Amino acid sequence: GLPTFRRHAPASRLIGMTLLTPRPREHAATRPPRPSRPPRDLFIDVVRALGTLAVIGLHWLLLEATWDGTALHVGNSLAHSSAWVLTWLNPLPLLFFAAGAAASYDIARHPRATGRDLAGRRLRSLLLPVGMFVGLWLAALALLPSLGIPVAALHTAARIVVQPLWFLAVYLVLIGLAPTFARWMVRSGPLAVVGMLGVAALVIDGARWVTGTTALGWPNLVVAWAVPFALGLGYAMARASGAAMTQLWAGVLFSCGSIATIALIVLGPYPVSLIGMPGQAVSNLGPPTTPVVTFALAQVGGALLLRPLLARMSGSRLIKAVSTHSMPLYLWHLSAIFIVAGVVMLGLGQELSTPWTWTWWATRPALFGACFVMLAALVAGTNRLACVISPDRERRSSLPPGHHVAAVAA
Repeated sequence: GLPTFRRHAPASRLIGMTLLTPRPREHAATRPPRPSRPPRDLFIDVVRALGTLAVIGLHWLLLEATWDGTALHVGNSLAHSSAWVLTWLNPLPLLFFAAGAAASYDIARHPRATGRDLAGRRLRSLLLPVGMFVGLWLAALALLPSLGIPVAALHTAARIVVQPLWFLAVYLVLIGLAPTFARWMVRSGPLAVVGMLGVAALVIDGARWVTGTTALGWPNLVVAWAVPFALGLGYAMARASGAAMTQLWAGVLFSCGSIATIALIVLGPYPVSLIGMPGQAVSNLGPPTTPVVTFALAQVGGALLLRPLLARMSGSRLIKAVSTHSMPLYLWHLSAIFIVAGVVMLGLGQELSTPWTWTWWATRPALFGACFVMLAALVAGTNRLACVISPDRERRSSLPPGHHVAAVAA
């Protein structure tokens, strides 16, 4: 099972360091070897890729937009009928789980780095892609109205496409806390730390409901997502120390998380949808609630149960490309569907199909295909622009499938 690390065990081994034993030094000036990164866990790459694809697919699926000639109205197709069931496919726990595992590798490579150092390093790596994303959208807001694109539609789209940036803010905070979590895990064990975070999220949620003050729940924006992040950190630490989470523990996580989520929704004041829906007084994501925490346990447990199967998917070219370009894909996926929807509604003068009708189902393959080509074009184009802006930037060895078509489209 996932071990409880002993106090006297060397912390460097427990956080994943592999120390290369130096040979007897012949000269006093010989430098000690640098710690090497633990072997890459392809399972984590697959989890990151599948989580990214699920975010993209879910957001493309839920877009409901109409243009009345003066304003762009954007709704949520999952708010119709029983489509809320699809919100239980929300893959954000998988992304935070993968981020926690990656943080463990960073700690192993930089054992003396503080949380501030690690967060600063990640922030610097994000400045160029996020800066290009924001800069290109600002340029679009300034230039496209002169080409006849309605300002109201542009402003509506711009307000929505930047919303996923909240993930990056929480992500950086958790990266900064990763060394602290790792030290706690060395002293008390990963499950104890995850349990402590879960209890903290429950207490914060309880204070919110008892007082009726929604603002009291906003600390859960970090605490709730720290649960899958800590699970990823603990998983990677255990693997580096020679242990691994057994199928039994994965089954316990999945079963207990699923039962707790259902019980909280049935017995508590929580909506059945795990994301915010139009017309609902309460959102399970704004701020995150206890069902989101228990659902994260279930989803991570389910992924670990499927680990042997998922690991075999690591050879897929699609999985490799998505894992490599997960950040630009995440940044630009909403832009892609707004561009395609804008061409349909403003360029062709056609309406988008009413959700869940036969026409809606029949047009999904064409819409998703167009969005995929546009997203590939945006990622390929911004990747080339990044290399122009920063010539010393390391070029990725692979681009998303279809990048040759994307280059033409760009």
